[in-house]
Amino acid sequence: MFSKRILYGSSLVLALGILGIASAVPSLAQTPPIAVELLTPRSVITDDVSGQIKIKHHGGGTDVINMNDLSRTVVARITVQPGAQFPWHTHAGPVIVNVAEGALVFVGADDCTEANYVAGEAFVDAGHGHVHTAFNRLSAPTVLYATFLQVPASGPLTITEGITAPTDCQITP
Repeated sequence: MFSKRILYGSSLVLALGILGIASAVPSLAQTPPIAVELLTPRSVITDDVSGQIKIKHHGGGTDVINMNDLSRTVVARITVQPGAQFPWHTHAGPVIVNVAEGALVFVGADDCTEANYVAGEAFVDAGHGHVHTAFNRLSAPTVLYATFLQVPASGPLTITEGITAPTDCQITP
C-alpha cells in the first residue's frame, strides 16, 4: 500500500513522515494533532476529463467550480485529534471529503459560518482559492477520507503560504 504521512501542527505543516523523521521521533509519530496518510500516489487521469461542481450552501448561495482539466488526483486518510485545527488554507482544486468517524466543523473565511459534518456525511471543499479551516470539537478522533482533484504534480496538497486567518472569525475548536 502507498503511504506517506504529513503531520499538521496548530499553524505549521510538518512533513515528518515524508522526510523519514517520524519514526525517529516516536512522540510525534504516535499522536500528531492531524495526520494525513496518502492512500494513493498522485495519479494522472489519462482521459480528457472536465467537469463542473455546484455547491448549494445551507445558508444560501451557490459556488460553481469549473474544472477544464482534472489532470491529477490523490486520496488521503486524515485523522484529526480532539481539539486539533487545520491552519487556514486552500487547495489547487476541489476536495471531496467523507467523514468516516467522529465529526468535523468546517469554517469558510468568506462568511465565518460553521458547517458541522458527522460520520456518514460528506462535503465538497471548493478549493481554487476558497480559504477555510476545520477542526474537531469532539473528545475522540475524527477520521476523514479526502479525494483531492486537480492536485499539482508535486508539492503540498494544501496551500497555506500567504494566507492569514480572517480577523473577524471568532471560532472555538
